Amino acid sequence: MLQSPPELGDLGGGSDGNLDFSDILLDPLKNKFQESKCLNNLKFFVYKAFLIPDKKSRVCLTLISARVTILFINDERVLNAMTQAAINPTHSTAHSAATFTGLKCKECGTEYEAKAIHVCELCFGPLEVAYDYDRLRQIVTRETIQAGPNSIWRYRPFLPVTSQNPIDVGTGMTPLVQANRLARQLGIKRLFIKNDAVNMPTLSFKDRVVSVALTRARELGFTTVSCASTGNLANSTAAIAAHAGLDCCVFIPSDLETGKVVGTLIYGPTVMAVHGNYDQVNRLCSEVANSHGWGFVNINLRPYYSEGSKTLGFEVAEQLGWQLPDHIVAPLASGSLFTKIYKGFQEFVKVGLVDDKPVRFSGAQAEGCSPIAKAFRDNQDFITPVKPNTIAKSIAIGNPADGIYAVDIARKTNGNIESVNDTEIVDAIKLLAETEGIFTETAGGTTIAVLKKLVEAGKINPDETTVVYITGNGLKTQEAIQGSIGEPFTIEPKLDAFERALERSRTLGRLEWQQVMV
Repeated sequence: MLQSPPELGDLGGGSDGNLDFSDILLDPLKNKFQESKCLNNLKFFVYKAFLIPDKKSRVCLTLISARVTILFINDERVLNAMTQAAINPTHSTAHSAATFTGLKCKECGTEYEAKAIHVCELCFGPLEVAYDYDRLRQIVTRETIQAGPNSIWRYRPFLPVTSQNPIDVGTGMTPLVQANRLARQLGIKRLFIKNDAVNMPTLSFKDRVVSVALTRARELGFTTVSCASTGNLANSTAAIAAHAGLDCCVFIPSDLETGKVVGTLIYGPTVMAVHGNYDQVNRLCSEVANSHGWGFVNINLRPYYSEGSKTLGFEVAEQLGWQLPDHIVAPLASGSLFTKIYKGFQEFVKVGLVDDKPVRFSGAQAEGCSPIAKAFRDNQDFITPVKPNTIAKSIAIGNPADGIYAVDIARKTNGNIESVNDTEIVDAIKLLAETEGIFTETAGGTTIAVLKKLVEAGKINPDETTVVYITGNGLKTQEAIQGSIGEPFTIEPKLDAFERALERSRTLGRLEWQQVMV
């Protein structure tokens, strides 16, 4: 039988790098709700989740840190809303100009209208967009897609917007590169790189999700948009907001790479550099979203925002000749990208655009921030948050909101989730550049390093078609490789100086090759 809940700060934690759960879950609420009955209820819920090894409770526990503050506005509002939802849940309303029908909780199935909300009032589960697949089967064909724009909006019926004129800045339809040289070096046959390092306008996959989120934000009447970001999302939100004429304020950790900071400031937004890691930034943003009524792309607009990642699945299927690959490898931060690629493949199957087949999903994390990999390795059905410590800052999310769903997908598809250290990440950035001419940031280095690790462990069939997702450009994280790629030969403008330097370069090249052989 459950006892009274513990006091704030008594929920545990450890000295092994894991965060104190009271810090993660309750700190944002201490000052404003110290005397609140809602806070006491929250404490009881957290205590219950620790004592009962029940998957749903633990999923809610993982999700609650990023989402709960938007619910705790005042006792009466929350209690009334939860009571009303329990008696008479809000059902979705069909949109005449869209194929999506509303929002639905991934945990309990409660339906909601397509508003700026992202968490279930009944169970704290995440909301995602629901679609009318019967209608999609009637209106979408391969030919209608191919007749659309050369951007993510060729898949507009699969995206949660009503506008016939979405914000289109040329995002998507990035190259699917057959990586023959890298494949030979690794010992596999059919390897493809989905290269979002050249995505427009800001050179990362985040341009996809932001294009969808800001289109939906405009439809919902927001005039100011925002985000919590590890860098790439801030770049995208600032750029696309500038194009759309929306006011923008973004929040980033104060220790981001210079390229990502400059790549945000250039678009003229307000930039808040917060002393803390991404998870602390995200918690602050949840409070700001409540108090200012802004459209936060990865908080109150998250259900719409995350759907943009499905286009990475759609494009790969189309670019492979309307076929699914055998195996994909993708980076894991919050876990959302991974789950949405999976959803994209499933939707194409559901409406008859591609034939169904098993696709294995493998994920990549940096060892300095690998809570999802740890849950997979330890066969856990919950995520233990960690404090990030890695050069791969763009995927350094210690408390990943969709981590448990990524674990579930890897397990049910017979995939894997692995982690690699910072040295392996740098080596993999260089490997991809030297074999395929693609300069990726640290997230891509993590993914290539994990690909290499999986091949060496015999976890990738050499004959299967494998697609690796590169999600950002190396120009944004140059600090990570400085000191690891050598220096130019500085010479006088004379032929003999050139010849001496050339011979030296060849000697150094032979020495490096001999070291590799040894």
